[in-house]
Amino acid sequence: MQTIARCCEAVPHNSPPDCWGVLRGAAWGVLGVARNISPGCGAVMLGFVLKKNLIFLSLNFLFFYFCDMEDKRNEQRKQWWASHKGECEVTPSMKRRKAGHDYSAPCIYMLTLVVKERRKILGTLHDADNNHSLPWVEPSVLGHKVLACWREITTYYPEVELYNVQLMPDHLHGIIHVRRKLPKHLGVLVNGFKKGCNDVSREMGLGTLWEDGYQDSILTHDGQLKNMKNYINNNPLRLWTKLHNREFFVVRRDVRIGKEKVAVAGNQYLLEHPDKEVVRCSRSLTEKEIEERVNALIKRAMEGAVLVSPCISPGEKAVMRAAYEIGARMIVLLENGFSPMWKPSGKQFDACLAGNLLLVAPWPHHNDRRAITREQCMQLNDLARRIVEGEG
Repeated sequence: MQTIARCCEAVPHNSPPDCWGVLRGAAWGVLGVARNISPGCGAVMLGFVLKKNLIFLSLNFLFFYFCDMEDKRNEQRKQWWASHKGECEVTPSMKRRKAGHDYSAPCIYMLTLVVKERRKILGTLHDADNNHSLPWVEPSVLGHKVLACWREITTYYPEVELYNVQLMPDHLHGIIHVRRKLPKHLGVLVNGFKKGCNDVSREMGLGTLWEDGYQDSILTHDGQLKNMKNYINNNPLRLWTKLHNREFFVVRRDVRIGKEKVAVAGNQYLLEHPDKEVVRCSRSLTEKEIEERVNALIKRAMEGAVLVSPCISPGEKAVMRAAYEIGARMIVLLENGFSPMWKPSGKQFDACLAGNLLLVAPWPHHNDRRAITREQCMQLNDLARRIVEGEG
Protein backbone atom coordinates (compact mmCIF):
# COMPACT_ATOMS: atom_id res chain seq x y z
CA MET A 1 0.00 0.00 0.00
CA GLN A 2 2.98 2.31 0.61
CA THR A 3 3.90 1.89 -3.08
CA ILE A 4 0.47 3.18 -4.16
CA ALA A 5 0.76 6.14 -1.81
CA ARG A 6 4.21 7.10 -3.13
CA CYS A 7 2.97 6.84 -6.73
CA CYS A 8 -0.03 9.13 -6.07
CA GLU A 9 2.14 11.66 -4.24
CA ALA A 10 4.34 11.92 -7.35
CA VAL A 11 1.46 13.29 -9.45
CA PRO A 12 1.32 17.13 -9.28
CA HIS A 13 -2.14 18.28 -8.04
CA ASN A 14 -2.20 21.36 -10.23
CA SER A 15 -1.40 19.67 -13.56
CA PRO A 16 -2.85 16.84 -15.69
CA PRO A 17 -1.96 13.43 -14.18
CA ASP A 18 0.49 10.96 -15.75
CA CYS A 19 -2.21 8.43 -16.67
CA TRP A 20 0.00 5.41 -17.40
CA GLY A 21 2.17 6.15 -14.38
CA VAL A 22 -0.85 5.96 -12.10
CA LEU A 23 -1.95 2.68 -13.68
CA ARG A 24 1.51 1.14 -13.40
CA GLY A 25 1.90 2.25 -9.80
CA ALA A 26 -1.51 0.90 -8.85
CA ALA A 27 -0.85 -2.46 -10.54
CA TRP A 28 2.58 -2.97 -8.97
CA GLY A 29 1.24 -1.96 -5.58
CA VAL A 30 -1.55 -4.51 -5.74
CA LEU A 31 0.80 -7.22 -6.94
CA GLY A 32 3.14 -6.44 -4.07
CA VAL A 33 0.34 -6.88 -1.59
CA ALA A 34 -0.95 -9.98 -3.40
CA ARG A 35 2.34 -11.84 -2.86
CA ASN A 36 1.34 -12.40 0.74
CA ILE A 37 -2.25 -13.28 -0.13
CA SER A 38 -3.81 -16.10 -2.10
CA PRO A 39 -3.58 -15.76 -5.92
CA GLY A 40 -7.37 -15.55 -6.36
CA CYS A 41 -7.72 -12.73 -3.86
CA GLY A 42 -4.80 -10.85 -5.46
CA ALA A 43 -6.41 -11.03 -8.92
CA VAL A 44 -9.70 -9.66 -7.59
CA MET A 45 -7.90 -6.79 -5.87
CA LEU A 46 -5.96 -5.98 -9.04
CA GLY A 47 -9.12 -5.94 -11.16
CA PHE A 48 -10.92 -3.69 -8.66
CA VAL A 49 -8.06 -1.20 -8.46
CA LEU A 50 -7.57 -1.07 -12.24
CA LYS A 51 -11.32 -0.48 -12.79
CA LYS A 52 -11.44 2.42 -10.31
CA ASN A 53 -8.33 4.01 -11.78
CA LEU A 54 -9.60 3.71 -15.34
CA ILE A 55 -12.81 5.56 -14.36
CA PHE A 56 -10.76 8.20 -12.53
CA LEU A 57 -8.42 8.66 -15.49
CA SER A 58 -11.30 8.86 -17.98
CA LEU A 59 -13.01 11.59 -15.97
CA ASN A 60 -9.74 13.52 -15.64
CA PHE A 61 -9.10 13.23 -19.35
CA LEU A 62 -12.58 14.65 -20.13
CA PHE A 63 -12.14 17.43 -17.57
CA PHE A 64 -8.84 18.64 -18.96
CA TYR A 65 -10.08 18.23 -22.55
CA PHE A 66 -13.10 20.49 -21.97
CA CYS A 67 -10.97 22.99 -20.00
CA ASP A 68 -8.64 23.24 -22.97
CA MET A 69 -11.58 23.69 -25.36
CA GLU A 70 -13.06 26.44 -23.15
CA ASP A 71 -9.72 28.25 -23.03
CA LYS A 72 -9.60 28.19 -26.83
CA ARG A 73 -13.17 29.51 -27.07
CA ASN A 74 -12.41 32.31 -24.60
CA GLU A 75 -9.39 33.30 -26.64
CA GLN A 76 -11.51 33.34 -29.80
CA ARG A 77 -14.10 35.54 -28.03
CA LYS A 78 -11.41 37.99 -26.94
CA GLN A 79 -10.05 38.21 -30.46
CA TRP A 80 -13.55 38.71 -31.90
CA TRP A 81 -14.44 41.47 -29.41
CA ALA A 82 -11.11 43.17 -30.03
CA SER A 83 -11.71 43.23 -33.79
CA HIS A 84 -15.38 44.33 -33.47
CA LYS A 85 -15.08 46.73 -30.54
CA GLY A 86 -16.23 49.76 -32.49
CA GLU A 87 -19.28 47.91 -33.82
CA CYS A 88 -20.42 46.56 -30.45
CA GLU A 89 -20.21 49.61 -28.21
CA VAL A 90 -23.58 50.26 -26.53
CA THR A 91 -24.84 53.76 -27.29
CA PRO A 92 -27.25 55.55 -24.95
CA SER A 93 -30.89 55.05 -25.88
CA MET A 94 -34.12 56.10 -24.20
CA LYS A 95 -35.91 53.22 -25.95
CA ARG A 96 -34.44 50.26 -24.11
CA ARG A 97 -36.78 48.23 -21.95
CA LYS A 98 -36.10 47.77 -18.24
CA ALA A 99 -34.27 44.51 -17.63
CA GLY A 100 -36.25 41.95 -15.62
CA HIS A 101 -39.55 43.86 -15.82
CA ASP A 102 -42.69 41.94 -16.82
CA TYR A 103 -44.26 44.12 -19.52
CA SER A 104 -47.47 42.08 -19.55
CA ALA A 105 -48.18 42.50 -15.82
CA PRO A 106 -50.44 45.23 -14.33
CA CYS A 107 -48.59 48.56 -14.28
CA ILE A 108 -48.87 52.22 -15.34
CA TYR A 109 -46.70 53.52 -18.19
CA MET A 110 -46.04 56.87 -19.79
CA LEU A 111 -45.32 56.23 -23.47
CA THR A 112 -43.57 58.55 -25.91
CA LEU A 113 -43.65 58.00 -29.68
CA VAL A 114 -41.72 60.24 -32.06
CA VAL A 115 -42.58 61.07 -35.69
CA LYS A 116 -40.03 59.78 -38.18
CA GLU A 117 -37.47 62.47 -39.02
CA ARG A 118 -39.20 64.74 -36.45
CA ARG A 119 -41.66 66.02 -39.10
CA LYS A 120 -44.14 68.45 -37.54
CA ILE A 121 -47.24 66.89 -39.12
CA LEU A 122 -49.42 66.01 -36.12
CA GLY A 123 -50.52 69.53 -35.24
CA THR A 124 -49.74 73.23 -34.90
CA LEU A 125 -48.64 75.02 -31.72
CA HIS A 126 -50.62 78.15 -30.82
CA ASP A 127 -50.29 80.76 -28.08
CA ALA A 128 -52.99 81.28 -25.46
CA ASP A 129 -56.18 82.90 -26.75
CA ASN A 130 -59.74 83.62 -25.68
CA ASN A 131 -60.57 79.92 -25.60
CA HIS A 132 -57.26 78.64 -24.17
CA SER A 133 -55.57 80.02 -21.08
CA LEU A 134 -52.25 78.41 -22.03
CA PRO A 135 -50.43 77.59 -25.31
CA TRP A 136 -52.04 74.61 -27.03
CA VAL A 137 -51.68 72.27 -30.00
CA GLU A 138 -54.35 72.15 -32.71
CA PRO A 139 -54.32 68.62 -34.20
CA SER A 140 -53.93 68.28 -37.96
CA VAL A 141 -56.17 65.92 -39.97
CA LEU A 142 -53.56 63.21 -39.39
CA GLY A 143 -53.34 64.19 -35.72
CA HIS A 144 -57.08 63.66 -35.24
CA LYS A 145 -56.80 60.21 -36.81
CA VAL A 146 -53.86 59.35 -34.54
CA LEU A 147 -55.95 60.32 -31.50
CA ALA A 148 -58.77 58.12 -32.83
CA CYS A 149 -56.32 55.18 -33.09
CA TRP A 150 -55.23 55.86 -29.49
CA ARG A 151 -58.83 55.69 -28.25
CA GLU A 152 -59.33 52.39 -30.09
CA ILE A 153 -56.62 50.65 -28.04
CA THR A 154 -59.18 49.62 -25.41
CA THR A 155 -61.26 47.90 -28.12
CA TYR A 156 -58.42 45.47 -28.77
CA TYR A 157 -57.10 45.42 -25.20
CA PRO A 158 -59.92 45.68 -22.63
CA GLU A 159 -57.27 44.97 -19.95
CA VAL A 160 -56.01 48.57 -20.17
CA GLU A 161 -57.34 52.00 -19.24
CA LEU A 162 -56.20 55.13 -21.07
CA TYR A 163 -55.33 58.18 -19.02
CA ASN A 164 -53.95 61.47 -20.37
CA VAL A 165 -52.75 61.84 -23.95
CA GLN A 166 -50.94 64.88 -25.37
CA LEU A 167 -50.40 65.32 -29.08
CA MET A 168 -47.44 67.51 -30.05
CA PRO A 169 -46.40 68.62 -33.56
CA ASP A 170 -43.74 65.88 -33.86
CA HIS A 171 -44.45 63.40 -31.06
CA LEU A 172 -47.09 61.96 -28.75
CA HIS A 173 -47.21 61.35 -24.99
CA GLY A 174 -49.77 58.99 -23.51
CA ILE A 175 -50.34 57.38 -20.11
CA ILE A 176 -51.74 53.85 -20.12
CA HIS A 177 -52.78 51.73 -17.13
CA VAL A 178 -52.55 47.97 -17.55
CA ARG A 179 -55.14 46.82 -15.00
CA ARG A 180 -55.08 43.09 -15.79
CA LYS A 181 -52.37 40.89 -17.22
CA LEU A 182 -52.04 41.37 -20.96
CA PRO A 183 -52.20 38.35 -23.29
CA LYS A 184 -48.91 39.62 -24.76
CA HIS A 185 -46.29 42.13 -23.64
CA LEU A 186 -46.74 45.89 -23.93
CA GLY A 187 -44.59 46.11 -27.07
CA VAL A 188 -47.19 44.15 -29.05
CA LEU A 189 -49.88 46.64 -27.99
CA VAL A 190 -47.73 49.63 -28.94
CA ASN A 191 -46.76 48.09 -32.28
CA GLY A 192 -50.42 47.51 -33.08
CA PHE A 193 -51.21 51.17 -32.35
CA LYS A 194 -48.24 52.30 -34.44
CA LYS A 195 -49.28 50.06 -37.34
CA GLY A 196 -52.78 51.56 -37.37
CA CYS A 197 -51.31 55.08 -37.43
CA ASN A 198 -48.78 54.17 -40.11
CA ASP A 199 -51.53 52.73 -42.32
CA VAL A 200 -53.50 55.98 -42.06
CA SER A 201 -50.38 58.06 -42.73
CA ARG A 202 -49.54 56.06 -45.85
CA GLU A 203 -53.11 56.40 -47.14
CA MET A 204 -52.65 60.18 -46.88
CA GLY A 205 -49.40 59.98 -48.86
CA LEU A 206 -47.21 60.85 -45.86
CA GLY A 207 -45.35 57.55 -45.67
CA THR A 208 -44.42 55.83 -42.41
CA LEU A 209 -45.44 58.00 -39.46
CA TRP A 210 -43.46 56.77 -36.47
CA GLU A 211 -39.74 56.16 -36.07
CA ASP A 212 -38.66 52.75 -34.79
CA GLY A 213 -39.17 51.91 -31.12
CA TYR A 214 -40.77 53.86 -28.31
CA GLN A 215 -39.90 55.17 -24.87
CA ASP A 216 -41.66 54.00 -21.73
CA SER A 217 -41.50 55.34 -18.19
CA ILE A 218 -42.72 52.94 -15.50
CA LEU A 219 -44.83 54.78 -12.90
CA THR A 220 -44.82 52.93 -9.59
CA HIS A 221 -46.59 55.32 -7.19
CA ASP A 222 -49.22 58.08 -7.15
CA GLY A 223 -46.67 60.89 -6.92
CA GLN A 224 -45.07 59.79 -10.19
CA LEU A 225 -48.45 59.55 -11.92
CA LYS A 226 -49.46 63.05 -10.80
CA ASN A 227 -46.13 64.52 -11.89
CA MET A 228 -46.27 62.79 -15.27
CA LYS A 229 -49.84 63.99 -15.90
CA ASN A 230 -48.73 67.55 -15.17
CA TYR A 231 -45.70 67.06 -17.40
CA ILE A 232 -47.59 66.00 -20.50
CA ASN A 233 -50.42 68.51 -19.94
CA ASN A 234 -47.88 71.36 -19.75
CA ASN A 235 -45.91 70.16 -22.76
CA PRO A 236 -47.34 72.82 -25.13
CA LEU A 237 -46.49 75.55 -22.60
CA ARG A 238 -42.91 74.34 -22.28
CA LEU A 239 -42.49 74.11 -26.04
CA TRP A 240 -43.87 77.63 -26.57
CA THR A 241 -41.60 78.97 -23.83
CA LYS A 242 -38.54 77.23 -25.27
CA LEU A 243 -39.22 78.55 -28.76
CA HIS A 244 -39.45 82.13 -27.47
CA ASN A 245 -36.54 81.87 -25.01
CA ARG A 246 -34.30 79.61 -27.04
CA GLU A 247 -31.01 80.85 -25.58
CA PHE A 248 -31.85 79.34 -22.17
CA PHE A 249 -32.96 75.94 -23.45
CA VAL A 250 -30.34 75.01 -26.03
CA VAL A 251 -27.59 72.53 -25.11
CA ARG A 252 -24.14 73.78 -26.09
CA ARG A 253 -21.62 70.96 -26.16
CA ASP A 254 -18.39 72.81 -26.89
CA VAL A 255 -18.05 75.25 -23.98
CA ARG A 256 -14.60 75.43 -22.40
CA ILE A 257 -13.90 75.91 -18.73
CA GLY A 258 -10.16 76.33 -18.62
CA LYS A 259 -8.81 73.54 -20.80
CA GLU A 260 -11.81 71.28 -20.23
CA LYS A 261 -14.66 71.01 -22.75
CA VAL A 262 -18.12 70.64 -21.19
CA ALA A 263 -21.78 70.72 -22.25
CA VAL A 264 -24.03 73.39 -20.77
CA ALA A 265 -27.70 74.38 -20.84
CA GLY A 266 -29.28 77.47 -19.34
CA ASN A 267 -27.93 80.96 -18.74
CA GLN A 268 -24.31 80.73 -19.82
CA TYR A 269 -23.68 84.32 -18.68
CA LEU A 270 -23.70 83.07 -15.08
CA LEU A 271 -20.17 81.79 -15.72
CA GLU A 272 -19.05 85.42 -16.05
CA HIS A 273 -20.76 86.62 -12.87
CA PRO A 274 -18.17 88.27 -10.57
CA ASP A 275 -19.60 86.91 -7.30
CA LYS A 276 -19.81 83.13 -7.14
CA GLU A 277 -19.82 80.84 -4.11
CA VAL A 278 -18.93 77.12 -3.98
CA VAL A 279 -21.45 74.98 -2.07
CA ARG A 280 -19.47 72.30 -0.21
CA CYS A 281 -20.99 70.32 2.65
CA SER A 282 -19.33 67.29 4.22
CA ARG A 283 -21.38 64.13 4.53
CA SER A 284 -20.49 64.07 8.23
CA LEU A 285 -22.49 67.21 9.02
CA THR A 286 -25.33 66.87 11.52
CA GLU A 287 -28.84 68.09 10.72
CA LYS A 288 -28.24 71.21 12.80
CA GLU A 289 -24.97 71.92 11.00
CA ILE A 290 -26.65 71.42 7.62
CA GLU A 291 -29.38 73.90 8.62
CA GLU A 292 -26.75 76.46 9.62
CA ARG A 293 -24.91 75.93 6.34
CA VAL A 294 -28.15 76.34 4.35
CA ASN A 295 -28.95 79.62 6.12
CA ALA A 296 -25.45 80.99 5.53
CA LEU A 297 -25.37 80.13 1.83
CA ILE A 298 -28.93 81.32 1.16
CA LYS A 299 -27.94 84.63 2.76
CA ARG A 300 -25.03 84.84 0.28
CA ALA A 301 -27.43 84.05 -2.57
CA MET A 302 -29.80 86.82 -1.46
CA GLU A 303 -26.82 89.19 -1.47
CA GLY A 304 -26.36 88.38 -5.17
CA ALA A 305 -23.90 85.48 -5.21
CA VAL A 306 -24.27 82.65 -7.74
CA LEU A 307 -24.21 79.30 -5.93
CA VAL A 308 -22.07 76.61 -7.61
CA SER A 309 -22.40 72.95 -6.65
CA PRO A 310 -22.55 69.35 -7.95
CA CYS A 311 -25.27 68.65 -5.32
CA ILE A 312 -23.68 65.41 -4.11
CA SER A 313 -24.00 65.32 -0.30
CA PRO A 314 -27.29 65.69 1.62
CA GLY A 315 -26.17 69.12 2.81
CA GLU A 316 -25.44 70.33 -0.73
CA LYS A 317 -28.81 69.07 -1.95
CA ALA A 318 -30.57 70.87 0.92
CA VAL A 319 -28.83 74.13 0.01
CA MET A 320 -29.79 73.91 -3.64
CA ARG A 321 -33.41 72.97 -2.85
CA ALA A 322 -33.65 76.13 -0.77
CA ALA A 323 -32.02 78.10 -3.60
CA TYR A 324 -34.68 76.89 -6.05
CA GLU A 325 -37.40 77.99 -3.64
CA ILE A 326 -36.20 81.59 -3.40
CA GLY A 327 -35.28 81.89 -7.09
CA ALA A 328 -31.54 82.19 -6.48
CA ARG A 329 -29.02 82.05 -9.30
CA MET A 330 -27.26 78.69 -9.55
CA ILE A 331 -24.70 76.72 -11.51
CA VAL A 332 -25.37 73.00 -11.04
CA LEU A 333 -22.80 70.39 -12.09
CA LEU A 334 -24.15 67.07 -13.39
CA GLU A 335 -22.68 63.56 -13.32
CA ASN A 336 -25.02 62.49 -16.14
CA GLY A 337 -24.88 64.51 -19.35
CA PHE A 338 -27.65 65.76 -21.64
CA SER A 339 -29.62 63.27 -23.73
CA PRO A 340 -30.13 64.05 -27.44
CA MET A 341 -33.69 65.28 -26.75
CA TRP A 342 -33.00 66.88 -23.36
CA LYS A 343 -35.41 69.41 -21.93
CA PRO A 344 -35.79 70.63 -18.34
CA SER A 345 -38.90 70.05 -16.28
CA GLY A 346 -40.38 71.24 -13.02
CA LYS A 347 -38.22 73.63 -11.00
CA GLN A 348 -35.37 73.37 -13.50
CA PHE A 349 -37.66 74.60 -16.28
CA ASP A 350 -38.82 77.59 -14.22
CA ALA A 351 -35.26 78.44 -13.20
CA CYS A 352 -34.01 78.21 -16.83
CA LEU A 353 -36.90 80.39 -18.01
CA ALA A 354 -36.02 83.03 -15.41
CA GLY A 355 -32.35 82.91 -16.43
CA ASN A 356 -31.37 81.75 -12.94
CA LEU A 357 -29.86 78.35 -13.79
CA LEU A 358 -26.91 76.95 -15.70
CA LEU A 359 -26.44 73.19 -15.90
CA VAL A 360 -22.90 71.95 -16.60
CA ALA A 361 -22.13 68.37 -17.67
CA PRO A 362 -18.47 67.34 -18.13
CA TRP A 363 -19.38 63.78 -19.25
CA PRO A 364 -21.71 62.25 -21.88
CA HIS A 365 -25.25 61.09 -21.19
CA HIS A 366 -26.00 57.53 -20.03
CA ASN A 367 -29.35 55.81 -19.45
CA ASP A 368 -28.35 53.29 -16.80
CA ARG A 369 -28.36 54.15 -13.11
CA ARG A 370 -24.85 54.55 -11.76
CA ALA A 371 -23.53 55.36 -8.32
CA ILE A 372 -21.23 58.33 -8.53
CA THR A 373 -17.62 57.38 -7.79
CA ARG A 374 -15.26 59.10 -5.37
CA GLU A 375 -13.06 60.13 -8.29
CA GLN A 376 -16.03 61.74 -10.04
CA CYS A 377 -16.97 63.61 -6.86
CA MET A 378 -13.45 65.01 -6.65
CA GLN A 379 -13.50 66.02 -10.31
CA LEU A 380 -16.86 67.79 -9.96
CA ASN A 381 -15.73 69.61 -6.82
CA ASP A 382 -12.56 70.69 -8.60
CA LEU A 383 -14.63 71.91 -11.57
CA ALA A 384 -16.84 73.93 -9.18
CA ARG A 385 -13.73 75.50 -7.65
CA ARG A 386 -12.36 76.46 -11.08
CA ILE A 387 -15.69 78.00 -12.11
CA VAL A 388 -15.71 80.16 -8.97
CA GLU A 389 -12.10 81.18 -9.57
CA GLY A 390 -13.09 82.49 -12.99
CA GLU A 391 -11.84 79.85 -15.44
CA GLY A 392 -15.22 79.75 -17.18
